[in-house]
Amino acid sequence: MIKKDVFIGMLIGLIANSIGLFLTATLLGQGDDFTTVIKAAANEGFLGKLISLGAILNLIAFFVFIRKREDYKARGVLLITVFIAVFTFIFKLF
Repeated sequence: MIKKDVFIGMLIGLIANSIGLFLTATLLGQGDDFTTVIKAAANEGFLGKLISLGAILNLIAFFVFIRKREDYKARGVLLITVFIAVFTFIFKLF
């Protein structure tokens, strides 16, 4: 049961981050396609910043789970957020 709740939280964290990345790329893309914005961000070196901005929606999911007292799902969202932060840090180094 605990592992299932953590996995559900991780899945929701990934989905929230994906939606946040899409919204960020769409809003900051000045009318370009999502793929065009992602390719341009990768070429210009600010893809990590877009991914980090996309993780803001994880805050909402995290606090919703805390409010509902679903601590293990909140833990899954937090794990994904930490993973994304580490991924972004490593991505910036190389």
